[in-house]
Amino acid sequence: MLIVGGGIAVYKSLDLVRRLRARGARVRVVMTAAAREFVTPLAFVSLAGEKVYDDLFSATDEQEMGHIQLSREADLIVVAPATAHLLARAAQGLCDDLATTLLLATDKRALYAPAMNLRMWLAPATQRNVATLKRDGALFVGPNDGDMACGEHGPGRMSEPLEIVAAIEAALSGDTRLPLPGASAHGPLTGRHVIVTSGPTHEAIDPVRYIANRSSGKQGHAIAAAAAAAGARVTLVSGPVTLPDPPGCDVVRVESARDMFAAVERALPADVFIGAAAVADWRVDVAPQKIKKEKGARAPVFSLVENPDILAGVAGGARRPRLVVGFAAETQDVIAHAREKLIRKGCDLIVANDVSEGSGVFGGDANEAHLVSRDGVESWPRLAKAAVATRLVGRLADILATCEAAT
Repeated sequence: MLIVGGGIAVYKSLDLVRRLRARGARVRVVMTAAAREFVTPLAFVSLAGEKVYDDLFSATDEQEMGHIQLSREADLIVVAPATAHLLARAAQGLCDDLATTLLLATDKRALYAPAMNLRMWLAPATQRNVATLKRDGALFVGPNDGDMACGEHGPGRMSEPLEIVAAIEAALSGDTRLPLPGASAHGPLTGRHVIVTSGPTHEAIDPVRYIANRSSGKQGHAIAAAAAAAGARVTLVSGPVTLPDPPGCDVVRVESARDMFAAVERALPADVFIGAAAVADWRVDVAPQKIKKEKGARAPVFSLVENPDILAGVAGGARRPRLVVGFAAETQDVIAHAREKLIRKGCDLIVANDVSEGSGVFGGDANEAHLVSRDGVESWPRLAKAAVATRLVGRLADILATCEAAT
């Protein structure tokens, strides 16, 4: 079931219906009064091939308590766009229209795709409402960063239809390993300690400039959130990013590769280490003052010094976790380089992906990953980074359970 809130992002919901129908899904659409101000019910009728519901007090629909029937017949309730107003009403259990009554009456999971102005999304009230819904078991996809209809740029854009489809597929997969918010006390990683590194590192050149890379930290943060939701105690060691802290994680913020390695060492021991950060391989000797550009002077020449290898250090250390997982961001020969890295670093798994120009991985919200082990390669389709995180966490939980059963 798709609940459509009122916002300009409603045009994406039309495409979402089309994408779901193309995959064989039956979509029942419920529109709020605000949604009807942006698009007519007829548009959704045409795409869904079914009646659109929008009236809580319909004598015809309510003859047999239609709002209860609708809420129970759905396999999943998707709210897209989920406006700030709709999130607030859902979090407080208010039910003054058909959409919110369905959300309160359902016994199925709800997946929210928020869409709103960035200041509304970052407002403490909205974040409290989101946290409440997550504690109650709701799932979220997005929002993304980007340009908005209001002319501002930042977090608040509704996820793209294919990202929402991927999140729906993950929620409907029937995999009991899915990290459900609100169920972490009994999750597959309960009692485990997981260390995740995320984002880039910044290697200072002088007090003003630094060497960095394009990593956004979205995949690493998604993995940390999935591990926490699966019951693990998570230490997230994050380089400089603009992302909010994942719920339920102990976050350690660092700048350089050496800072990150030291933070990881302090966080050990652990059951699982996941090195998702894009750590700089090299650094320079930091100039104590800003390097000035003098007229006629030659360009400065820097001598590079190798940074500590965090992944190899953890994999080969005395306090090696049971599972050590690395990432390989490549621009060519992705699988071959990942296999070589797996052996050279001494880790158990490598998550490899193509980050070449045009792939949309760096800074994007989707990823096409290959899970490389000594037993072979498992290639996953292009998925939202949250769905990749869910799959990876589920796989690691399975591996840990198998290892324990064999001992």
